[in-house]
Amino acid sequence: MQEYEQSILEQYDIEVSGTRKTRGAILCDTVEGILLLKEVKVSKKRIPALYELHEYLQNQGYTRTDRIVLTKTGEFLSVLEDGSRYVLKLWFRGQECDIKKPSELLAASGNLAKLHTLMCHKMEHSVMPGAHLEEEYLRHNRELKKVRRFVRGISPKGAFESSFLKYFDQMYQWAAIALEELENSDYEKLYQESVENCCMTHGEYNYHNVLMLSGNNFLANGSSGSGNYRKEPYGIATTNFEKFKRDVQVEDLYYFLRKVMEKHGWRERLGDNMLNAYSAIRPLTDSEMEYLKIRLIYPEKFWKIANSYYHSNKAWISTKSIEKLELAIRQTEEKKRFLEDIFSFHL
Repeated sequence: MQEYEQSILEQYDIEVSGTRKTRGAILCDTVEGILLLKEVKVSKKRIPALYELHEYLQNQGYTRTDRIVLTKTGEFLSVLEDGSRYVLKLWFRGQECDIKKPSELLAASGNLAKLHTLMCHKMEHSVMPGAHLEEEYLRHNRELKKVRRFVRGISPKGAFESSFLKYFDQMYQWAAIALEELENSDYEKLYQESVENCCMTHGEYNYHNVLMLSGNNFLANGSSGSGNYRKEPYGIATTNFEKFKRDVQVEDLYYFLRKVMEKHGWRERLGDNMLNAYSAIRPLTDSEMEYLKIRLIYPEKFWKIANSYYHSNKAWISTKSIEKLELAIRQTEEKKRFLEDIFSFHL
């Protein structure tokens, strides 16, 4: 165990038998089960609201979340002398949702619907609303044009720049259509109602943050985040709620669906089954289906790659960046077919 790990863990009323590194964090073995120690990057003001959300879900019977363990003095965070802040959370034995297994993807879609049915709740601690989608798309479109102006001025142009300019008009047409569809939709009403009714999103619901449990998990009863553990041998755990906010809840479904479809070549049957798995538990309204359609129309992957390129060291563009750009462009036809079959949308 590293010295700084020991210094942090001494602030908790737990006995750690061993530690091991995982992606961006440290797993801690204890007699109560697995805990996860992670440096906190989010605002300190968000932590009490995050703790409240976990406790609320626990009281509603949704026990499989990475709840915060309090320090000996009842604090949410532990702090080192250099000012770095850490959170200790309950964790689980299991594997990340396997994106290659449709059964797990459908189970994760249903799990998201269960979460959403519970996550309309007025919080004691303030929770900021998400960005307005029209403002976000207007900003993204300005950024795309800014990247185009920059790329046009480059000489000589490499493979990335040439491909970006070749397909820019085609991809920007999708962006313009998404904005037009948004302006003529029920989004404003949907957004305002979601914010006013304190409907919350996970904020980053993807297969990395959904764990398929494998047995011998221990979940704390009560509200302290420590002690009185019970076995939870199977099921799904949802983790990393740090980006939760008040917003249109099916934004989570859009994000999860898009990530999966990009990996599966926009397979209509799988996408349709994911939507059915969600709506079987939390039926989707016409306005929410319209919202999903608009979100999927927007060329978000293309924008993200272009934005990342603009803020990177352009003296060396990796082969991976070029491959991502070309894949985003190539999959546009597959996405077009998906939108036609699932949403009856025709460009």
